[in-house]
Amino acid sequence: MRMPMIAGNWKLHKTRAEAAELINGLKSELAGLAGVEVVVAPPFTALETAAAALAGSGILLAAQNCYPEPTGAFTGEVSPLLLKDAGCRYVIVGHSERRQLFGESDEFINRKVHALVRDGLGVILCIGETLEEREADRMFDVLRRQVRHGLKGLAPEAMAGVVVAYEPVWAIGTGKTATDEQAQEAHAFVRALLREQFGPDVADATRILYGGSVKPGNVDGLMTQPDVDGALVGGASLKTEEFARIARFQPA
Repeated sequence: MRMPMIAGNWKLHKTRAEAAELINGLKSELAGLAGVEVVVAPPFTALETAAAALAGSGILLAAQNCYPEPTGAFTGEVSPLLLKDAGCRYVIVGHSERRQLFGESDEFINRKVHALVRDGLGVILCIGETLEEREADRMFDVLRRQVRHGLKGLAPEAMAGVVVAYEPVWAIGTGKTATDEQAQEAHAFVRALLREQFGPDVADATRILYGGSVKPGNVDGLMTQPDVDGALVGGASLKTEEFARIARFQPA
């Protein structure tokens, strides 16, 4: 059985004080929750504060990005080693905003994946098509490219530290959500790609999250799907009650 993961990507939100307040609320709301891995990804400036607030809670810390070199003359960048030192267990890479706004290529994202595996951090690799790509019937081509290039060169055993997050770009921050059936179709396709690339054991063990306007009102239906193993949550992760309800999903 794959352990469900509910991860909150805070994006460019929350001061250190606000991060501590949100985490303290989550600790109270999620006390005693079992069978779900809960992860929060604050901005870089709040990571150390978040790590201290999370200590002993069972909620894990993630970063939203990294640079694929351990040290060096890379002004403004943050390495996996620094993130690990700050208390992170996971790092999000390949988010559509990094791809679209900052021009990150599949090859560059692949370098980040390898760097994170090398330094012992978990990977949350984001993939997903734009509305234009979906309407042009290119969704499967895009997902195939992003999975194959993003995970290129990884040994099968390294996949134990990798989580894939399918985020249709047209559903991120728009209020639109893929239907349960659309999410399942994409997740099943991604799992088939993993089977081709790494074999059935890796494919069956790898968690695939859904992201794209996940809310308390739609998480239960999404989590009924056999290949949906959790959620990467955006806006709703900034609200204690909403994120806690998502983490306490109730699939039918």
